[in-house]
Amino acid sequence: MTFGVALYTIFLCVLFGANAVAIKYSLMGLGLFTTAGVRFGTAAILIFLWARYKKIPLKLKGKQIWQMILVSSIFSVQLCCFYNGLARTTASHGTLIANLLPFVILILAHFFIPGDTITWKKFSGICLGFAGVLFLLLDEPNVAGDIKQGDMIIMIAVLLWGCSAVIVKSIISDYNPMQITIYPMICCAPIYLICGLLFDDPMIIHINTGILTALFYQTFITAAFGFVAWNSLLQRFGATSLHSFIFIMPLAGVFFGVLILGEPITVNLLASILFIVTGIIVVNMRITRKSM
Repeated sequence: MTFGVALYTIFLCVLFGANAVAIKYSLMGLGLFTTAGVRFGTAAILIFLWARYKKIPLKLKGKQIWQMILVSSIFSVQLCCFYNGLARTTASHGTLIANLLPFVILILAHFFIPGDTITWKKFSGICLGFAGVLFLLLDEPNVAGDIKQGDMIIMIAVLLWGCSAVIVKSIISDYNPMQITIYPMICCAPIYLICGLLFDDPMIIHINTGILTALFYQTFITAAFGFVAWNSLLQRFGATSLHSFIFIMPLAGVFFGVLILGEPITVNLLASILFIVTGIIVVNMRITRKSM
């Protein structure tokens, strides 16, 4: 990986880290289900057009249909929980808790994917990551009850996300990345829009430049461009190289949450950042031994 590519990877991690801030901002003007429906419906169209342009096959065969129904169902519930939780808590909390995902995947993979066992290094990183979330849940007494409730809902979303990721990891060899991404979006988008019509009161609260920019960001920048760019790097350099940069995502999320949304900085929040980022680094660092 050249210096330029490394900078590009850092740039993508910053974009992904700020995504929770964009979602939180868009919820100020759009209903919860409406935001999710518009985002994933539009992203699915963009990815479909990109796949047609690159002549990437999207057709499913045999058991793939039932596998995608299962993955799409979990994806729909998971995103519903994530958006619901984010509507109650801060973007900073949401970003940090979402970054428990690598630790959840490690735990589930240990039990359900043969040969993918937890080492002492991974176990240490997992402990650090969950200690960081514990600091969030034990934040100052004056933190609103809705925030803590939102934190717990996002934790449920992350657990579901982890289950989905482990399932995908076990079947990924039979798919291309476009198939794995687009079908959950195609399935969930109409469900969210119908739920928005029934449960969002109202679907559109108000629209301004900031709301449209936030919606554009999470739809075009992260869900469309971000996906294509990240998977291009993944194919070229592999997961190990890219995962070395993942610790940037929670840092970016908290930074933009404070900068754009004016979210408070507490001692527990700073401690949570330290523990979660350190845990991610410990899990992903490579230890080389010199031969004698």
